[in-house]
Amino acid sequence: MILDRYFARRFLQSFVVIGGIFLTLMILIDLIEQLRRFDDYDLSVGQLLGLTLLNTPAAISEMLPLLVILSTIALFVGLARTSELVVTRATGRSGLRALVAPVTLALMIGILAVAFLNPIAAATSEEFERLSDAYRDDGSSALSISREGLWLRQSSDNGQSVIHARGTSNGDTLGLDDVTIITFSGDGKPNQQIVAERAELTNGTWVLTDAKLWPLRDDLNPETNAVSHDRLELPTSLTRERILDTLGKQDSVSVYDLPTLIRDLGEAGFSTKQYEVWLQVQLARPLFLVAMVLIGAAFTMRHVRFGGTGVSVLTAVLLGFAIYFVRNFAQILGENGQLPIYVAAWAPPFAAILLSLGLLLHAEDG
Repeated sequence: MILDRYFARRFLQSFVVIGGIFLTLMILIDLIEQLRRFDDYDLSVGQLLGLTLLNTPAAISEMLPLLVILSTIALFVGLARTSELVVTRATGRSGLRALVAPVTLALMIGILAVAFLNPIAAATSEEFERLSDAYRDDGSSALSISREGLWLRQSSDNGQSVIHARGTSNGDTLGLDDVTIITFSGDGKPNQQIVAERAELTNGTWVLTDAKLWPLRDDLNPETNAVSHDRLELPTSLTRERILDTLGKQDSVSVYDLPTLIRDLGEAGFSTKQYEVWLQVQLARPLFLVAMVLIGAAFTMRHVRFGGTGVSVLTAVLLGFAIYFVRNFAQILGENGQLPIYVAAWAPPFAAILLSLGLLLHAEDG
């Protein structure tokens, strides 16, 4: 037990030191990126630093696998250089037994990341997007999804518009189905309502099909003065990429809110597959971090007198990146419906664990 605590302390020290180094570099790099992004806007250093700090929790969450595998490598390379692994084996304790402490810590880090870091990262990412939009266009557009459908707010030179759609379709152009639009004048009063069977976003314009327009002026009867249009164009400041980015940002939703969001989207007629896959990927994160520990240990639990330490470290890091790439690729296949949801989320960490255990058993027992 004392030896386990010692290994756990060494692993945690490596994790904190490496995490601090990466965090510092990441803040500096992201601050430079924010300076570049908002070069044309008059923002203070404090505002840019605020955006950078809001972006930090999500970046830390994304970097956890790299931090864990580097901490594992630092732990076992350090133990090998001081011959502590040799002494540990001499006491009758196998190399696999020495992995209990770092594996347990990695599992705890993964659980804490899902339970606490994920909600924090989701909240800060959402606030980052809100502030970025506000700094770029004074917050003149917004998007929200609920069980009633999709809600959009956009601005134009004549005022603002609120758009509601029951469903979406994504092809060469972004399409909205069963659309209702209410436009407002500059003083905030509604001036017209439009109902259309379909709206397509093309080149800064909503193209409405089978639309009916009701004027909402005090001196007019809306129904008497309503006009039907086979095709009607409405200018917009929104872009297809901006809407799709917002629709696809599942990382800005906490794991605690994902089940409700999935239910609401399903009831509203939207596809929920990417959110379902993302939820399972987050739940599988502790196992993925355990796999990173085992991969790092498989190549570094050897005495330095055998040589090739640099090659072993490089191989472990490259294999970790390969597993990370496979997990992301499986996630994409799951979102596209080419893999079952649970296979896309849980198969990569399980496969990585089995692969690394095979390498460890081969190294320990031949």
